[in-house]
Amino acid sequence: MNGITRYVLRQTLGVMLFVTLSFTAAVWLVQSLRLIDLIVNRGLSLGLFLYLALLILPRFIDVVLPIAVFIALLFTYNRLLSESELIVMRAAGMSQAALARPGLIAGGLGFALLMSFSIYFLPASQRAFKDLQFEIRNRFASVLLQDGIFNTLSDDLTIYVRGRDTNGELVGLLIHETRDPDKPVTIVAQRGTFVDTDSGPRVLMVNGSRQQYDRTTGKLSVLTFDKYTLDLSDARDAPGVRDREPDELFLPQLLFGHTRPGDISHIIEANVRLVNPLSALAFCMIPLACLLTGEFNRRGQAQRVMLAIMLAFLFETLDIAFKNLAGRTIVAVPLLYINVLAPIASTTWLLWRDSWYVAPRGLVAPPAPAE
Repeated sequence: MNGITRYVLRQTLGVMLFVTLSFTAAVWLVQSLRLIDLIVNRGLSLGLFLYLALLILPRFIDVVLPIAVFIALLFTYNRLLSESELIVMRAAGMSQAALARPGLIAGGLGFALLMSFSIYFLPASQRAFKDLQFEIRNRFASVLLQDGIFNTLSDDLTIYVRGRDTNGELVGLLIHETRDPDKPVTIVAQRGTFVDTDSGPRVLMVNGSRQQYDRTTGKLSVLTFDKYTLDLSDARDAPGVRDREPDELFLPQLLFGHTRPGDISHIIEANVRLVNPLSALAFCMIPLACLLTGEFNRRGQAQRVMLAIMLAFLFETLDIAFKNLAGRTIVAVPLLYINVLAPIASTTWLLWRDSWYVAPRGLVAPPAPAE
């Protein structure tokens, strides 16, 4: 790698890193705000919140990184053109392929990083996030309860909570359970709290009453209590072990795992995982094709920059549309590859054509005619 390649690559990677961190931080912050409610109103610990927020980070990097590659290359090569540095490099004898090499290296690094996400980091983070979400849903019942509405924890259990005090304890509880359909029970308590035990979650209540209605006899029995415990271990709809969804499976499992007959979700997910890394290469090819090929215009490259932005927007629109279409039918899967390979093949041909037909312009003067 010569000095000019390192010079251009260093600027490109700097811009790419800045854009990736800025965009990812902005999106991550907005999405993490949805989890703030788990701390403020649901009593979830700060450490658990930070862990949940960290697990959703790879998804945003996977979306932002290809766009960051495009912005970095468009900014860097446009600046090199506007300051006439590319003209000097061409005059020094650099071919189109040599000028495009820093951009291709940056795109290759983005491809390698996204491929590592597709193979390991994305499914690992999704698996850990959904496992923790499943545990919160089934073990920390108080996290899911919303104040002022009737919360249905299962088909036979409904809990209403008027509010919470500064210590996170429940105030104004009303519980209606129909585990025995012939003897529905309604419990009213002034205060209560959830406790997670080895045998399952329980709700501890104080100062209330328990009303049970016997449908066979038509009698209503009322029991007042100072303290009462309700076992919720058998009131959950979720099973003890859940099935893994396609986005939680590693790439070899998607490609070679056994699926149910007629289930194409694993095949579609595997192809999407393979296409996503290629999008970094496609996004890096668009500014190279627009800014490196064709004639130099001393009035500026605004039209070429706008063309690159329009082509990138078109590519992203088609990518989203084809992924949505592939989610409904496997016939659309080849369209994903056509969309991502088209800019790669077109730019490769344009760079090869210019390198073949345009002779390098050297700085050395032509030899004097022989006398």
